[in-house]
Amino acid sequence: MFQNPPDSVIREILTNHRTIAVVGCSPKDYRDSNHIASLLMRKGHQVIPVNPGHREILGVPCFRDLQSIPFPVEMVDVFRRSEFVPDVANQAIAVGAKILWTQLGVYHEEAAQKAIDAGLIVVMNRCPAIEYRRLGL
Repeated sequence: MFQNPPDSVIREILTNHRTIAVVGCSPKDYRDSNHIASLLMRKGHQVIPVNPGHREILGVPCFRDLQSIPFPVEMVDVFRRSEFVPDVANQAIAVGAKILWTQLGVYHEEAAQKAIDAGLIVVMNRCPAIEYRRLGL
């Protein structure tokens, strides 16, 4: 059964991994994905929105999928429903991401195991904003 990594790993992820693709990022400022992407930007992360329906979100170029991003991505933050996690996990593996993070309510055990087997750190059903506050970062 999947278990999230310990707090020391969560802390290391949030402090040392700067390039984050936000899959399912919305241009709507009332959506959680927009709020979290904005918070990550304020915390000094390079946020890359991933949403096939948009060219720009939060003033930065938006990409249709992970493979379209022309530079390495360290972390993939997933704001899609759980049934879409396997596809995103496969993309994260294919582009050489180091971390697969799914937001609150997003959970897929088999996709998590596949990502772990491929060498990724997986965090599921967690929100970076909550983790930043909880860990005092």
